Order: sequence, then structure tokens, then C-alpha cells
Amino acid sequence: MKLRPLTGTLTALVTPFHHGKVAYADLCALVNFQIKCGIDGLVPAGSTGESSTLSHEEHKEVVRCVIETAAKRVPVVAGTGSNSTIEAVNLTRAAHEAGADGMLVVAPYYNRPTQEGLFRHFATIAEATDRPIILYSIPSRCGIEIGVPVVERLRERFPNVCYIKESGGSVDRVDQLKTALGGDLVVLSGDDSLTLPFMSVGAEGIISVASNLLPRDLVKLSHLALAGDFRAAGRLHRRLYPLFKALFVETNPAPIKAALADAGRISSPEVRLPLCEISAASLATLRRAMTLSSR
Repeated sequence: MKLRPLTGTLTALVTPFHHGKVAYADLCALVNFQIKCGIDGLVPAGSTGESSTLSHEEHKEVVRCVIETAAKRVPVVAGTGSNSTIEAVNLTRAAHEAGADGMLVVAPYYNRPTQEGLFRHFATIAEATDRPIILYSIPSRCGIEIGVPVVERLRERFPNVCYIKESGGSVDRVDQLKTALGGDLVVLSGDDSLTLPFMSVGAEGIISVASNLLPRDLVKLSHLALAGDFRAAGRLHRRLYPLFKALFVETNPAPIKAALADAGRISSPEVRLPLCEISAASLATLRRAMTLSSR
């Protein structure tokens, strides 16, 4: 099955740390593992990649490392969002120069701009690259939703603004976007547990946290749904559902890093403050879910 570009399952990569520094050897190994398992794309330096606590130089180096390691085997979409428009433009230009195939740009957090401010923010970033931009709407982290009219205005003016990662938790929102823009806008789920319902109303894949750990299963899930086999996709969703929920038992990405360390995929579950390691009770919950989902 031939997919549209940047659809299917793309992994929101963690950024492995060891003793406070980026563990590049772990990052490269994780990229190679993902590609070996058939992943459709990689997304470094997003929320799961702890972009908010990476220095600017670390951010650029993480993106460069993933692009070089992937070596054109799969698309790489760099997280380049910020609550500062100037900073987001700089990160976008750096990722463009490094060879990123697209950019994931989150709504500005903390500032709480108006919808007009949102439009101008994304428009300024879109002018900095001709590569695809995936808008990233996640009200729980940003305090603001990218309104459908803003998406319509951006899509009309900028040919490269043709994707949105939808993390608002609402199937109705996917319906609204598809009703407004149809096939002109690719919607990607931002929540593993909602991938199947989102795809049932027109989403075309997932930017996944769980696929850090189980890329083959998440690729299979999205491909079955894209092929219209929702019965088989539903069975797989049910098996994976305990893991989908357990990966958010505490704030992402602490649980997925604990799971990856448990599985020997990274050398340490370390996250950066203000995040911290998950509790013993949460780790037990996560391990139970990992066992259930592997059956």
C-alpha cells in the first residue's frame, strides 16, 4: 500500500539522556531500530523529545543527528515550535538547512495569543521554509486551540501548511477539520489511544509515543486502518490499549523512557527537570501494561 507523504505511523522520538547530556549513541540506535521495524517517519525534538529543556544547540544537534542517521531511509519531521516566533523561525531554518523533510510546529504556549496572533505566528514560520509544516494543536499543554478558521486561512495562503497533528482529544474536531478542508488537509492523531477513532473519520495516521517501544505494532495498526480493515485494526488496538493508557500514567515522556530503559532500548530513563523519574507505583502499572500488550 502506497501512503501519502508523512502519513501512517511517525514516531515522536524521545531524546535519551545520560548524566545530564544527550546520549547520542542511544539516539542513533533508536533511529536504526525504528527504521528496521518499518516506521513511516521520525519526529525528533518534539514534546516527547523534551524540546522545551534542550538548549538551542542541543536541539539543532538532535535534529541533525536523526537526519544523518536516518540517511533518507525514512522522512524526518523536525520539531521546530516555540512560544517565541523568532525562535521558531530560527529553529525552522536550521532544520531546513540540515535536511529535514518537514517541520512540526506547536501552538505558542504560555503567551495565549488571539486567533489572529496564531495566524500571524504560523504565517511567519511558513514563510521561512517551503517544506511541509505540520501544525500541532495541543490545548492541554498550550492553553489554546488552533481554530479551524485559522487552519483554513493558512492552508489557503501557504501550500506547505497541509498537515495538522490533532491532540485535543476530540473526534468531533477531526470531523470539523475534514468537513472544512477535506483531502486538502492531512490530519494526524497526536494520541495513541485515539488513533483508531480519529482514522475512522478521516485522519491518516499517528505521531506516536508508543511506537518508540513497539514500532511494528503501531505501523500495522495505522496501515490496517488506512486499508479500511477496521476489524483487524480494532483487535490490535484492544491489545495495545493498556499500554497506550499506561504511557500517560505520569507526564510524557517519563513513562515511555522508563519503558524503553526496561526494554534495553536506551541506557537510562533519565528526564530533565522539572520532569522526574516515575514513581514505583507508576512503574509497576507500566510494566503490567507492557506485559499485557506484548501477548
